[in-house]
Amino acid sequence: MTIKPHDLTQAYEEARAAAVQEGVEQGVQLERRQVVENLLRFRFGEVDEELSKVVNSLLQLSAEEFTPMCLSLSREELLARFLH
Repeated sequence: MTIKPHDLTQAYEEARAAAVQEGVEQGVQLERRQVVENLLRFRFGEVDEELSKVVNSLLQLSAEEFTPMCLSLSREELLARFLH
């Protein structure tokens, strides 16, 4: 079986495109995490260990869902809703 240069180029381009897409997705996830943490920090002054446990749960929601929760629920309500 002979591998043609065109096949290698195509395989490289596909792998490169997949790597770029993965990088974009990781960047979006990091940005979402920073938004949630900043909202909580704005509300409560800091994101301590307990609140940091809530962040992953909030990230499962859309921005339309997590934003009002971060801005309106009390610390106790957030902890009760996502940790218990």
